[in-house]
Amino acid sequence: MNAKSAISKEIFAPHDERMLGAVQVKRRTKKKIPFLATGGQGEYLTYICLSVICFFVCSVTNKKPPQASITKVKQFEGSTSFVRRTQWMLEQLRQVNGIDPNRDSPEFDLLFENAFDQWVASTASEKCTFFQVLHHTCQRYLTDKKPEFINCQSKIMGGNSILHSAADSVTSAVQKASQALNERGERLGRAEEKTEELKNSAQQFAETAHKVRFWQDK
Repeated sequence: MNAKSAISKEIFAPHDERMLGAVQVKRRTKKKIPFLATGGQGEYLTYICLSVICFFVCSVTNKKPPQASITKVKQFEGSTSFVRRTQWMLEQLRQVNGIDPNRDSPEFDLLFENAFDQWVASTASEKCTFFQVLHHTCQRYLTDKKPEFINCQSKIMGGNSILHSAADSVTSAVQKASQALNERGERLGRAEEKTEELKNSAQQFAETAHKVRFWQDK
């Protein structure tokens, strides 16, 4: 199981949350944290995760709208488990800065109501995938006060290509499976017809042989 699957299972699934995407990051400018220098928990990996949870309530309204959030998750050196750290509601996200709209770059900034972080993703492609999912989620779940996406490549804003590619792949797989079942059904139908014909022929042969034998006995 890879790290992102483990995070989804360990951190979000127990709380009925569905992780939509995650990106492994490190800070572009390290913060000074005194306790790490005095025997703290040491080195760690950091992941920025996007998740959504649906609240179902028994009332006249039947249910409340889904709520999306961005969570900082850490894995400390020597540990196989993950720890949930800071969490922001998606409504608190004010700006997503892709740093450079003209090239694939792993750097990005996230500006919230009460926080500002400068990150470097493990790869530019991982950042791009996370940005596409984040942009799609903002458009889907936020009705107003949507965050500003600046200095982002057009492929991030232009239709969520990765999401559509995934959907197209699923649709194609379903169509192929359906076609295979139809073809199999046709083959089975022809086989059944052939079996029935052979059965009828055998029955007619048996009846004819019986009649011949009857007249021979006469």
